[in-house]
Amino acid sequence: MLVLPVLLLLPAASPPGPKKLERVGEVRKIWDGGKHNAFTDLVRFRDRWFCTFREGDAHVGGDGTVRVLTSADGVAWESAALLAEKGVDLRDPKFSVTPDGRLMIVAGGSVYEGTKLLGRRPRVAFSKDGKDWTPTRKVLDEGEWLWRVTWHGGKCYGVSYNAAARTTEAAKEAAKTGKAEPGPADWKLKLVVSTDGEKFDLVTHLDVPGHPNETTLRFAPDGTMVALVRREGGDTHGWVGAAAAPYKEWKWKDLGARVGGPNFVFLPGGPAVAAARLYDKPVRTSLGLLDVTGGKLTEVLTLPSGGDTSYAGLVWHDDLLWVSYYSSHEGKSSIYLAKVRVGK
Repeated sequence: MLVLPVLLLLPAASPPGPKKLERVGEVRKIWDGGKHNAFTDLVRFRDRWFCTFREGDAHVGGDGTVRVLTSADGVAWESAALLAEKGVDLRDPKFSVTPDGRLMIVAGGSVYEGTKLLGRRPRVAFSKDGKDWTPTRKVLDEGEWLWRVTWHGGKCYGVSYNAAARTTEAAKEAAKTGKAEPGPADWKLKLVVSTDGEKFDLVTHLDVPGHPNETTLRFAPDGTMVALVRREGGDTHGWVGAAAAPYKEWKWKDLGARVGGPNFVFLPGGPAVAAARLYDKPVRTSLGLLDVTGGKLTEVLTLPSGGDTSYAGLVWHDDLLWVSYYSSHEGKSSIYLAKVRVGK
């Protein structure tokens, strides 16, 4: 059960580190130019801010495009680029910075007939300045979704899943046994690695049940890989896991709460701060402290949000946590930016 107040001092039994998160100034709306603006990420690159997100006609379906905004100060924003593929819904763009100093975007590439999914495959694109981008390139296999990548030690790690393939296998098996309507199939997450952000190899399968999907990977100060996973089957609780190199032996904890669009960062000298959509009423975008060892997410700060919301980008800069996210609490689904101070 998550703690619900907007601001909460954690109990003494909590791990050492920051105990409160406070907004600095007002949350700023930075974009509402598309019909539906959603699924953000944020990065500090070459002394500028870059925010990316999907523009589309609605939450699902249509030809979604990837918008990239830039700002020198986080106040005045302008469009830097628009990535598009005819007939393809580019979704959930996520930033990372390659070892050779390029900005990288990984996104889902889905093909729809109305709102019916016909196929999908991940895309990547690269830029030296955040404005001029390579054409989007397909990676992994048809049906995969590589939701986010993180670079560490010169290698690019990410978690992919293929719900469509597993469902097809279940349908074939059901046909053999005479079952007319197979139930939802489960599938396994794949931990993959790349040296160039284009050719990925399998590291291991992650033993997470319950329709796992959106996964963020980060590295703790001691080099441990940590995964925060959304699950949509079973009890729908998010899971957090950790593994030492070579990242094949994992220990998992149930967070006890459903999370959407999970993201987190390790703060200097402190535990991890996570952002997610929380579903116990009302639906909202919140920040909380993530106890990896204990498997606990404690909500600390609720951002102005509601309805269609979440998918936050997180950057620690100048002793503040900068947060991009989207929300429809003011009517239209729009992009917002918040600054958060971390205190004892």
